[in-house]
Amino acid sequence: MKKPLLVLATAVALGTVSTGVLADGYPDKTVRIIVPYAPGGTTDVIARIVGAKLGTVMKQQFIIENRPGAGGSVGSSYAARQPADGYTLVMLVESSHAVNPQVYEKSPYDPVKDFAPISNLADVPNVLVTNPSVPATDVAGLIKELKANPKKYSFGSSGNGGLSHMNGELFLTATGTSMLHVPYKGLGPALTDLMAGQVHVVFDNIPSSASLIKAGKIRPLAVAAKKRLAILPDVPTYAEAGVKVMNNPSWFGIGAPAGTPEPILEKLNSAMREALASPDVVAAIEKQGAIPGYTTRAEFTGLIKSANEHWKKVVQDIKFEKL
Repeated sequence: MKKPLLVLATAVALGTVSTGVLADGYPDKTVRIIVPYAPGGTTDVIARIVGAKLGTVMKQQFIIENRPGAGGSVGSSYAARQPADGYTLVMLVESSHAVNPQVYEKSPYDPVKDFAPISNLADVPNVLVTNPSVPATDVAGLIKELKANPKKYSFGSSGNGGLSHMNGELFLTATGTSMLHVPYKGLGPALTDLMAGQVHVVFDNIPSSASLIKAGKIRPLAVAAKKRLAILPDVPTYAEAGVKVMNNPSWFGIGAPAGTPEPILEKLNSAMREALASPDVVAAIEKQGAIPGYTTRAEFTGLIKSANEHWKKVVQDIKFEKL
């Protein structure tokens, strides 16, 4: 009979068993993936796509457990406190693991020290969208319009201090323009008011805006991506539009509580590499307007650290009053 995983982990620490043995029996029961956001959002959809394939690759069930609240902080802090045995994983995304820790006075978790990054899963391009009534059809025109009418326009966000809010503030700082910020409880209500003309601009991501763009209800001016997107071939990247600092897609990855044994993390990373190379997973992720984005553990760790430094500087530059 196999030894319990925690006993094996202790044995590894004491040097009485090889790290390979520890990973051999993993996983031998259901694995939870904590999603710190509500069902149906981009984080949840990507977690379900990859989790289903991981179940096939690792021959064990991976279930999604949604724990939304406080912009991802509730679920993330919960996951950080779970046993570091490989049976609780958590979605690590830019909003919860790079922006939140910088905008809250007292974050309930450390985005670097409290987690063991495993791999990025997908890069999701952000998009600048406007109400069609705004007399600008490109970024240069929008900047000109905002400078000519500094008190006329507003932008909606998912909430004060959220990624869409910070992207808006970054845009205003980079272009020397101003707009009134209107926070909502999620991007859904913000987009509803954008279509109604209650706000004029939203800094969204492709998955939630794509159908509205296709229907002509909102107008895209720029996307954050390395190259133009196949679903929006006529929309330039932020870099092409002259606002290079905005040209970074949001990342959506996965990790585990800090202290999870190295061989288990490596086994999971290998399984994610296989999952993200699967044509059906690639197609499902691309259908969301996202781009599969496997990384090594070291690469993902570096991405999280650099993103935290980036948003820390943005928060300081815009003189954001922490929550």
